[in-house]
Amino acid sequence: MCEHRSVRGSEFLRKLHALARRNGVPLRFVAAKGKGSHGTVYFGASSTVLKDQKKELGIGLLRAICKDLGIDPQDL
Repeated sequence: MCEHRSVRGSEFLRKLHALARRNGVPLRFVAAKGKGSHGTVYFGASSTVLKDQKKELGIGLLRAICKDLGIDPQDL
């Protein structure tokens, strides 16, 4: 995934799902574990909060989410 552009939450989740399948890592998104339109993403033993899937994730937020999950944004 290019680090020079923002992506929608749904696109990020789709690419994360593909990465999880390639690496054999369990992935779940729990919408009930967040306030409002936020939800929690569990990637293996790591977790983070993902904002509304319809909205854009800025570059800084994307990097922070990837850091929380222990992945490199370029792997997506």
